[in-house]
Amino acid sequence: MALARVERLGFSYPDAGAEALSDVSLRIDPGEVIALLGPSGSGKSTLLRALAGLVPHFHGGRFEGRVEVAGRDTRRCRPAELAGAVSSLFQDPEDQVVFGRVLNEVAFGLENLGTLPTFIWPRAHSALAEAGIPHLAERRTETLSAGELQRVCLASVLALEPALLLLDEPTSQLDPAGAEALLDLACELGAAVVVSEQRPTLPLERCDRVLFIEGGRLLLDAPREQALRWLGGHRPEYLPREATTLPENGDAGQALCRLEDVTFGYGAEPILADASLSLRRGEVVALTGPNGVGKTTLAKIATGLLQPQAGRVQRLGRACYLSQDPGRYLVTEQAAEEVALAVDGDLERAHRALAEVGLAGFERRHPRDLSSGERERLALAAVLVADPEIVVLDEPTRGVDPPRKAELAELIRREAPRRATLVVTHDLVFAGDVADRRVTLGAREHARA
Repeated sequence: MALARVERLGFSYPDAGAEALSDVSLRIDPGEVIALLGPSGSGKSTLLRALAGLVPHFHGGRFEGRVEVAGRDTRRCRPAELAGAVSSLFQDPEDQVVFGRVLNEVAFGLENLGTLPTFIWPRAHSALAEAGIPHLAERRTETLSAGELQRVCLASVLALEPALLLLDEPTSQLDPAGAEALLDLACELGAAVVVSEQRPTLPLERCDRVLFIEGGRLLLDAPREQALRWLGGHRPEYLPREATTLPENGDAGQALCRLEDVTFGYGAEPILADASLSLRRGEVVALTGPNGVGKTTLAKIATGLLQPQAGRVQRLGRACYLSQDPGRYLVTEQAAEEVALAVDGDLERAHRALAEVGLAGFERRHPRDLSSGERERLALAAVLVADPEIVVLDEPTRGVDPPRKAELAELIRREAPRRATLVVTHDLVFAGDVADRRVTLGAREHARA
């Protein structure tokens, strides 16, 4: 018997000009692992929200067809009523966290389900251990790195022991080892798993079946081996790919940013100690390393957003920083206006910058109506339009589909001679495509220049 059924599903968000999903039908059986692929804005997240009952109850809009989970029609059952059967892990862990203490956060879902108090705390501790973070139980959530926070959200989901687990870009903020561990754990639970990913290698290695959505329509629903053949013939950029050798660049010029023996901490213990980094004009540097080692902190020091507690920073020229979650900092009503903020309202320059990142035609769109990947590119345009001498991009491929990643790498390489570029990333394939040199915090530097 199917765990979930989707029949002729169509959905449009309020005031949207096009359908987010159109005539989608599928079934999900107990225990199967499904990789959900497709371009940014294609409808993947909408399908996951429909399976969780968030569409239409939370988002509103026009809903057609039928979605049934564990024998319950989602039009008649609100998301809270489905919580015991289906759980979701979304792209942005900051949007899921309620409590300040990690253990309380993990216990929260169990309390909402009416779990007996004697079972809540043992199950919460067990879920933290399963997620590989028992040592974070007493930590404050606001002190965690993005990757650590994602693991906390995973533990909150695991504690509920759902029959259907929905993962929307779950590894976007995790280092490679953490990403593998998360997906291995999800696949070993015995629950049915639907995982939407823009880094397709790991889910394609683990799945039983593949769904491919484009333009709101389901183009492919096939077992893994058949799906790999289809992808090879129709969407080869989604096939698993190993990290490539970093390109050579012997033309790096003047050092525009130099950090020497930098130390910084948010509490008693330093997150960075005696860290050094140099960025030269014409060079793209990839900054990698495990979650929680201080990559974002180092990036913010490089741009002047944080001042080191010890050490020296030398900076020549204007520096711009693209944050990990740029959607939190979008403030205008139209995409072009957002980009123009950095250039005194020059809409002509804003339009050119949007075109450079593949968003021509999006000038009048509201930033909040864009997909995660589209918002990422909008924020990139808002950084590059100012033509900075130093640009720092913190996880710029979050939510970005493989074809757009290739375009982004090409854009960064094309722009590289004009500035010094630092890319903070867990995506080692992207790092290999874009960088001249890789610096790994806590490990030796991999130099190609």
